[in-house]
Amino acid sequence: MRRFGYRIEWFETNVLQSSLNQAAHDQKPAFIFLDEVQNLESWAPQLKFLVDTSTVQVVVAGSSALRIEAGRDSLAGRIGTLEAGTLSLSEIASLRNIPLGNPILRDNGLEPLTHLDFWHSIREQGVTRAAERNAAFAAFSDRGGYPLAHQRAEVPWEHLADQLNETVIRRVIQHDLRIGDRGRKRDAALLEELFRLACRYAGQSPSADLLGREVKRALRANVGVQRVNHYLRFLGDTLLLRLIPPLEIRLKRRRGSTKICLCDHSLRASWLQERVPLNPERLKAEPHLTTPAGHLAESVTGATLSTINGLDLAHFPERRDEPEVDFILTIGATRIPLEVKYQRTIDP
Repeated sequence: MRRFGYRIEWFETNVLQSSLNQAAHDQKPAFIFLDEVQNLESWAPQLKFLVDTSTVQVVVAGSSALRIEAGRDSLAGRIGTLEAGTLSLSEIASLRNIPLGNPILRDNGLEPLTHLDFWHSIREQGVTRAAERNAAFAAFSDRGGYPLAHQRAEVPWEHLADQLNETVIRRVIQHDLRIGDRGRKRDAALLEELFRLACRYAGQSPSADLLGREVKRALRANVGVQRVNHYLRFLGDTLLLRLIPPLEIRLKRRRGSTKICLCDHSLRASWLQERVPLNPERLKAEPHLTTPAGHLAESVTGATLSTINGLDLAHFPERRDEPEVDFILTIGATRIPLEVKYQRTIDP
């Protein structure tokens, strides 16, 4: 507990040159930024004590969503959470000096999504800036959306894939295993196999029964549906996956399985050692990958929509006399159906 206090005391003495409360009283800005805060012992109760006793704004960041989430109980009513997804096309373009411009949807609410003109403007920008968009999308298709992939564009994919496996996937599966129910350690082999299957079924809605049979075949172990669902939720909590639930509507019992969307398609390429191009020109040269590319396009769409703060997202499974709808965006009382087609020719 004292180590956290020492850092604050050092900041007050050497940077702020007054106490936090005195700075606030003097109408001076008092902000504290803590990066990788989950690595500090007992960070959540210490932070609670700090904000309860000082007039200060605190921004905390961390690369382990699961361990950050574990501290929320101590900070109930004092914390708001923003999830930082992988890079958008606009951000990739900026890193690669492509003049694509700013995104159309700004961080100022979801109301524009409810207007048809907004969707028309997206199409118009796609036409007027097609060359820039295509260049940014080609880079995204080739290397995904993690910053390290574009900050070091000269690094060969093979080295980048090893780094993604080590610093993203294995760190979650191995290091975050400690965050288990009642201190019980999770099964690393089962997590790895389920993540492999999630990569295979990205953009689709496999049933827990199907995943259980696949796991049983691969590990030669009897894994029940409840355990499969529990481990999938764990992977979703780590933000490796985005799990899109089936829509509840008209008081009907929820039917259908969760749709699996990877946080970034580069993780599939690195973990399975199998690259599926999304870039139309690359895909034209490998037509046998058209079907998995279509599923990946749906996965990318779901993952991107999941990062929009405040947007409720679901999918509508196929039912009797009711066709499937890939995604349903809910904004207040407005529902927007979204169908994803990634084909050269769309059959009307």
